[in-house]
Amino acid sequence: TTAANLERFTINFTITNLPYTSDLDNPDSARFRATRRVMNMLLDHLLKESSIGPAFQGCETMDFRYGPGSDRDQTRVDAVCTYSKEPWAAPLDRVGLYHQVSNKTRGITQLGPYSLDKDSLYVNG
Repeated sequence: TTAANLERFTINFTITNLPYTSDLDNPDSARFRATRRVMNMLLDHLLKESSIGPAFQGCETMDFRYGPGSDRDQTRVDAVCTYSKEPWAAPLDRVGLYHQVSNKTRGITQLGPYSLDKDSLYVNG
């Protein structure tokens, strides 16, 4: 796969049972690295089972921010995912992908051990 064939899209959501702390703002902290590793694994697993699965390359959690407003009881996740735009692969259908992610997270409520804000999911938007 060449770089020209790679396309990126964003996924953003809010975790309601992960309080935001300043070490989540530091990419060098152990907490940031451990949380990012788990998040990348969960997102990768989720998207490999979606319609873009065969062309899916992986997700990289870019950063964590405090929840809506200045709510530090919640943590906002920003991830960039990559897939390969192969001739056989359907173009990214962000609405369809949103619905698939919604279905695989029990209506945007659960991702692995994390509880999600059901109104917080954005796919490429």
